[in-house]
Amino acid sequence: MCWRDVRHASAMITGRILVNRGVIFVDEWLYDLPGEAEAWPQNREGDMRISRTWMTLGATALALPLALVSADYATRAADHLDPPARTDKDFDPTPDVPADIADVFAWYTPTSIVVALTFAGPQPGNMPPFYDRDVLYTINISNAGARTDPEIQIRFRFGFDGQSPGVQFTGIPGTTGPLQGPVQTVLQQGGVKAIAGVFDDPFFFDLLGFRETRSTGTLAIRNTRDFFDGQNDTSVVIEIPRSAVLNGTNPLDVWADTARFGGNL
Repeated sequence: MCWRDVRHASAMITGRILVNRGVIFVDEWLYDLPGEAEAWPQNREGDMRISRTWMTLGATALALPLALVSADYATRAADHLDPPARTDKDFDPTPDVPADIADVFAWYTPTSIVVALTFAGPQPGNMPPFYDRDVLYTINISNAGARTDPEIQIRFRFGFDGQSPGVQFTGIPGTTGPLQGPVQTVLQQGGVKAIAGVFDDPFFFDLLGFRETRSTGTLAIRNTRDFFDGQNDTSVVIEIPRSAVLNGTNPLDVWADTARFGGNL
């Protein structure tokens, strides 16, 4: 699993952004990092908007080289600072940065499916990552039935052992229980690998040119100017054996959402 590959793979990802306001009910599960354990009660309400990024990968396309994936399954989606009213300091004096989804990426190898979720970005390279224990992150995967109903839900949260941050994953296909450990470390269980930490934002876009185009009506986007170059996201990358995820020829739909315990900041 190589995070540097994400910049190349991002050009081949399909996506559309879904935004919904509402309440998320958090099922009971044990959060148990070294030095800290807490069981959240069943159906505790987190009164927060849910931000989702969505993409589809065809099971047939997964068997093909990446460069040959059909355009039906391969475009790009981004969700940085969306919605601005909750995540952009230019609009909200107390933006909920840790809960702000940046991108969802998904790609494959001959033996595995890789999903990456980036959030809390973009941030300057000298800024620390965001490990907020009050945010619940969920990566949803649908491989059967209605394509908006997840058969697989991978959840993760952050915690601290003294001053040392850690992460716990639950629900990863191919695991027999929680996968947990320190950040910036590849955690393994069976054929599953996962890492959480701070990484270079792989998204490429001329944001300055976009804003100038929008304000003047004259196209000003330049492919030599990348607003995200040198900026970081807090990120999670998970590699799962294909046999644990695929369901015949059904497509895989992948999306993510975040929820804050206790409601909005």
